Amino acid sequence: MDSRSARDVLRAVAEAFSGFFDVDHSVSDPFGWPGYPEKQRELGADHGPRESVMCGQARIRGIECAMVSFDFRYFGGSLGSRTGDRLVGAFDEAVRRGLPMVTLVASGGSRMQEGMLALVQMQRIAGAAARLRAAGLPHVTVLRDPVAGGAWASLASSADVVLALPDATVCFAGTRVRGDSDDTEAFTSNGKLAQGQVHRLLELDEVGAALASLLPLLKPTSTDAPDVPNALGHTDLPSTGAEAVRRARAAERPRADAYLDDYFDNRFPLSGADPGMLRGFGSRRGNAIAYVAQTGTANSPAGFRAAARHVRLADRLRLPVLTLVDTPGAAHDARAERDGIGPAIAELFTAVADASVPITTLVVGEGGSGGALALTSHTDVWITPDAYFSVIAPESANAILKRAPEELGATIDQLKLRPQDLLDLGVAHGIARRGRA
Repeated sequence: MDSRSARDVLRAVAEAFSGFFDVDHSVSDPFGWPGYPEKQRELGADHGPRESVMCGQARIRGIECAMVSFDFRYFGGSLGSRTGDRLVGAFDEAVRRGLPMVTLVASGGSRMQEGMLALVQMQRIAGAAARLRAAGLPHVTVLRDPVAGGAWASLASSADVVLALPDATVCFAGTRVRGDSDDTEAFTSNGKLAQGQVHRLLELDEVGAALASLLPLLKPTSTDAPDVPNALGHTDLPSTGAEAVRRARAAERPRADAYLDDYFDNRFPLSGADPGMLRGFGSRRGNAIAYVAQTGTANSPAGFRAAARHVRLADRLRLPVLTLVDTPGAAHDARAERDGIGPAIAELFTAVADASVPITTLVVGEGGSGGALALTSHTDVWITPDAYFSVIAPESANAILKRAPEELGATIDQLKLRPQDLLDLGVAHGIARRGRA
């Protein structure tokens, strides 16, 4: 459990902090709960009069933000009615001042001594967070130890970016509620990272630097479409469709990470449940850009849903989007079907279609069917000389057409999947070259 005071955590993360509200010295006892007022006075005498949260404006390496820090020593950082008052007030003050919100959460959930008056704070907090989203301002949360119950389900997990301390307890139901469980990893920040519910693990002394890197990338600096990345592989065009497919599948071909490193001056990657779908934010010549990039694998439903969420987040924050397409196609095994691969792809198609920010797409490898097209811009599509785009994998097309294996080359040529073919068809709007950016 995190025994650090809210103020100690603030000092570890921010260089300056100014509270939004005066300290309330009174006690709250809406139910007449035996011993509750006395415990509040005792905690106030030990730690200073407070609620379970401190809320104010902070400066992190010169970057201003609204910040909330929980104090687990005060009733386990639980949500009571006054906690809700302070959290709602902090979110609304962030909107008024036009500040991003950072929450440093350590909470056991809702406060039993205030019953339903504590539980309904989840609704109030969700409403305040919705007002922040509507204002186009980001919310970044840092999960300490533990984060459970109402604080996880209404505040922390609704954040745009979720950072966490390693090995922290993060779950909806704590051990006293759920009893013993064999799957302890599922209830930790490490487990949540593997599930895509946490985006990065950090020690507390790393949080300030991470926030200083991330927050500027969540603020729009340009409404222009991202420029097209340089092609990093072949400079000449393939003469045949079969050559285009061989190039795209070559092990030595540059992959997404090489393109992202070459393109961005700095970037903040986010982890997810599908390592074949990279997401994050970067800076390119001073402009903040969101990115989603496939890495050459068959993407899972979780990957497509994460990509859709990222595109919607970028649209809400008014950040232009760069997408890199490289997949042989969406996963199509039994697990993918059970997990809803079709609806997940549809969700990404919808997010891209709904986006009002500009999206630039570069096909850097295999462009396999709908799993590739779902991540593709409607208006600004480029392709490298060592990539292809096809209605389906060539081998699958050959099988559907009931052709012999030796007819595969002819089928590939008939599919018109080379970069120059796609340009002629109007599917691609340009062919990327070296040194053009």
